[in-house]
Amino acid sequence: MSRRHIKQVAQIEQACFSQPWSEKSLEAELDNPNAIFLVAEEDHIVAGYMGMHTVLDEGYIANIAISQQFRRRGTATLLTKRMMEYAREKQLSFLTLEVRQSNEAAISLYRKMGFDQVGQRRNFYAKPCEDAILMTLYFKPQGREDKR
Repeated sequence: MSRRHIKQVAQIEQACFSQPWSEKSLEAELDNPNAIFLVAEEDHIVAGYMGMHTVLDEGYIANIAISQQFRRRGTATLLTKRMMEYAREKQLSFLTLEVRQSNEAAISLYRKMGFDQVGQRRNFYAKPCEDAILMTLYFKPQGREDKR
């Protein structure tokens, strides 16, 4: 993600989340050495994006969102695969994320990508109030393939 993507990413945030990140918050991530945000584009239009923060050898996926007009085209899969490649390159031990328990499409995608449900966070989300499913993908040592 670069500065030229911020406005479009913020628009996707507004459309996808009840408590979206602001343009200012997204722009601040560009200078965060512990963050990486990827975008998928088609004809200079941001189709979707994914952001992750790292702490030591741990990866915490912050956001993934796909614009309504680009859904069901494999964009989320593409972004997730690329983030997994990045995590392997950086020798992270795992990637983890929270997902609304009602977001069956996302949960299905994450399972397909090798993430396992490892917990639940009660009342994690607001507007509406909902539990989060905690999902994690563990990597084997020395860059070997993830467990599946």
